[in-house]
Amino acid sequence: MVHKIHMPHLRTARDARAVRTREALRQALLRLLDLKPLEQISIRDICEVADVGYTTFFRHHPTKESLLNDVAAEQIGRLVGLTLPLADTSDARTASIVLCTYVDENRKLWATLLTGGAAGAMRDEFLRLSREIAATRAKPGTWPPPDIAIILVVSSTIELLSWWLRDRKPLTIEQVAEIHERVIITPAINGELNSARRVARVTRAR
Repeated sequence: MVHKIHMPHLRTARDARAVRTREALRQALLRLLDLKPLEQISIRDICEVADVGYTTFFRHHPTKESLLNDVAAEQIGRLVGLTLPLADTSDARTASIVLCTYVDENRKLWATLLTGGAAGAMRDEFLRLSREIAATRAKPGTWPPPDIAIILVVSSTIELLSWWLRDRKPLTIEQVAEIHERVIITPAINGELNSARRVARVTRAR
């Protein structure tokens, strides 16, 4: 009896290889951004670090800015994911420190994303994603409405982080986290608590 040798489907193999190549390019750009700004990075630099052929790069991205957008989409999702739960936690200071530590560990990347030429597009993407998440968190009677509350929290967080990244003598992680917690997060939490108390008073009055 002759046993057939299993061979992976050619397209599946190509798809897996494409995924690995895209990830290699993303990681290469992140490593290079840790060394120098985007304008000093060439496509050949990226290919060399990623161990990817020069022509292969263009099968995935037309420009290095396109690759940056690919990286940004993933990073934005992570940052928004760290920002939105802050309003739901009883330990906002610790959560703010986690957020600021994450940005500080990827400081050059976030400086590129939030204070460089793509800053406007990054803010638009932040707010778009925030609105999508806000739509899933809507609660009847909540004040202020969750969509504007989340937009205000996220946009204020972006402005604070952008200011911190631009500062030539930046504050410590703990100092920025304190500002974030006291000025941005606590008012949002208090707004939801006051809304809940108001609803409770109305319910008792009935």
